[in-house]
Amino acid sequence: MIIPPVGGLGVHLSVGAPEGLTQAAKSGAGAATGAEATGFGGELTEAVSALEKTQNSASSASQALATGNVSDPESAIVTVQDAQLAMEMASQIRNKVVEATQSIFQTQV
Repeated sequence: MIIPPVGGLGVHLSVGAPEGLTQAAKSGAGAATGAEATGFGGELTEAVSALEKTQNSASSASQALATGNVSDPESAIVTVQDAQLAMEMASQIRNKVVEATQSIFQTQV
């Protein structure tokens, strides 16, 4: 049984999503013609690397805020909050995937 690939993983995440996930959605939407080539694994890798970039930018923004090297503290705080929301969203997605997987394994044939 062949399962068709899911195209545009980030398309639904772009509405109201934090900056890192929006960037992943744009890169996923730009590669819509190559969605079959990258597949779910490629989209997942892109989303995780976008999350990592968001976390790294939040880390550098918080360090700059703590040392007083930031000119706009509001943007640093927004960057940290965006990273927090992105991590919470990734955690919730992970939890839903784990629940779905457990449900599939518990299904009796």
